[in-house]
Amino acid sequence: MFRLNRFKPFLLTCLSFWLVACQSESGTEKDQPLNQEKIKQQFVKANQQLVVKENDEMDYYQKSHQMPFIKTKSGIRFFVYKTSAKGDSIKNGDIIKIEYTVSLLDGTICYSSKNDGAKKITVGMEDVEDGLHKALTYFKSGDKARILIPSHLAHGLLGDTKKIPPQSPIMYDIDIISIIKNRH
Repeated sequence: MFRLNRFKPFLLTCLSFWLVACQSESGTEKDQPLNQEKIKQQFVKANQQLVVKENDEMDYYQKSHQMPFIKTKSGIRFFVYKTSAKGDSIKNGDIIKIEYTVSLLDGTICYSSKNDGAKKITVGMEDVEDGLHKALTYFKSGDKARILIPSHLAHGLLGDTKKIPPQSPIMYDIDIISIIKNRH
């Protein structure tokens, strides 16, 4: 379902850029740096609006699912719903194996290990979402958790061009099966 609200910041930014670009050329060259600064500020404002919108969406998800997510400085939120009693802590460089489901906050499932198989990840080094790498270091082998990742740490302005739309925060439901190789 197409939701115009998801694209408002992007559309406003494009419209602002177009309006500035279409101004008459009667100004002097001194005006050019000012116009570039205006454009930069419009992009900054649009990005700030996107961050606020995504935070609101993640707040709503947390509230409606009644889960006590922990929010990190980077904006990632996680909730460990099954804690491992004796698993090893995960560090950058560890190779881990996870079962997972990646979905949008509205519940639409995008990817799942049920279809694609368990995933092996070298933490901090694989070609997966930055937000997933950052979140994994909060867990231990054997933990089961939900992770909310804002779009700037997931698939950004363009989405993944397959199943994840532009500017979409995502939710990982993960089961950390094991640490295959610890970097020690």
